[in-house]
Amino acid sequence: MVSNSFEFSTINKIYLAGSSLELREFKNAIVHYENALKSPQISEQPYSLAKTYEGLGTTFIFLKKYDKAEEYLLKNLKFKEKNKADLFHAYNNIANLYYMQYKDQLAIPYFEKSYLLSEKSNNFNKKKIASKNMAAVEENRSNYKQALVYRKEFEQWKDSLTNQNKIWAVADYEKKYAVAQKQKQISVLNIENKLKNTQRNSLFYAALGLLVLLIGGVIIYAQKVKSAKIILQQKNKLDELNATKDQLFSIVSHDLRSSVNALKTSNTKLTTSLETKNYSELDQLLHQNSAIANGTYSLLDNLLHWAMLQTKQLYFNKDSVHLHSIVQQIEFNYKSLLVDKMITFENKVSKNSFIFVDLDSLKIVLRNLLDNAIKFTPENGTINICSQEITIGFWQLSIEDDGIGMSQNTIFELLKDSELLAKKDDSERIGTGLGMQLCKQMIKKNNGTLAIESEINRGTKIIISLPKTV
Repeated sequence: MVSNSFEFSTINKIYLAGSSLELREFKNAIVHYENALKSPQISEQPYSLAKTYEGLGTTFIFLKKYDKAEEYLLKNLKFKEKNKADLFHAYNNIANLYYMQYKDQLAIPYFEKSYLLSEKSNNFNKKKIASKNMAAVEENRSNYKQALVYRKEFEQWKDSLTNQNKIWAVADYEKKYAVAQKQKQISVLNIENKLKNTQRNSLFYAALGLLVLLIGGVIIYAQKVKSAKIILQQKNKLDELNATKDQLFSIVSHDLRSSVNALKTSNTKLTTSLETKNYSELDQLLHQNSAIANGTYSLLDNLLHWAMLQTKQLYFNKDSVHLHSIVQQIEFNYKSLLVDKMITFENKVSKNSFIFVDLDSLKIVLRNLLDNAIKFTPENGTINICSQEITIGFWQLSIEDDGIGMSQNTIFELLKDSELLAKKDDSERIGTGLGMQLCKQMIKKNNGTLAIESEINRGTKIIISLPKTV
């Protein structure tokens, strides 16, 4: 309804374009952005011009018209390089555009530029994004040592962002605790004053004094009973936490000992292979070491998230999530493992599937389930992820492989409600159960359900139901 002669009509068109982009109405977004470019005021509003170029570039990425996207994103970059305005996001957009087209040689320099800018910034989120991108770049180049450096840096900035939220939570808890302590002190002082008044008037009010003492005794007894109940509850909770802690130490120490021992044995073989110049065996041992390191990292990552979940330190923020895009991201993270085992992976998730969940916890669930599918699927096998709308309010996501499968007894144990971890039955084939416990709790917190269909030597199908975006 805004007139074209209104001085802010250009900005209005940009807002309309941005709204259409969020609603995935890409053609409408392009119309509004092109109308903004035709506005006579835009030549006097450099920021609006750059915003329009960036918006058009992003929209054409969604439409997979990469040539058009490149044209407008380069215009946006040229403007921002000239005005030194928010170059980080401009470099990042160009890098992601090329990376999506597998033009790594063009993408990597821009990723490196955005990383250098993030080092000069005090924004933890920019540092987190830049280090994560560089980790992916180095992993793709098989430079796993440098990738690990960037991955650790990413976890550091991620933890820094989380710690900022924790500080406020701890401060609030300390404030409430201080108020409670003051209230207890006031209660004690009130009782002491009553006792002093009773002593001063004991001769005159003997009968009244006896009654007060009786009431006081009842109150003290009730407080002791209440305190005893609280102490018992705390004791039971501590016993439960100690049991969980002991089991965690048992499981993690067993797994880490096995991994370190495997690395130790493999390194001995590596030394022998180097001396004998047996390069084929050397290559096999290096791949084996990489698999052991990846497995150990997954264990520790799951342990961190599980501990944060149990201590209620894991932050959940539910929002609308495009399921197909998330599965694509997870596939990219495990591309090297899929290629290494020559496993065929198909993402059949509907591009119209939007679910209302916490994004980080969903990624944890999908990473664990895909990791298990790859682990138990033989070479040249297949893994499919598909979705279907089962009810009005839910999308069903299925992860299916043609691996070794599992018995009904194993399925029962995995799905059994338990806060404690399952012990290993067969250290060669059965995991700690930590990943599945983590998945079950994450899915439950997102108001979803989990089911498993499997037979020995006939593959496994994991079925997750998650609420749709309203």
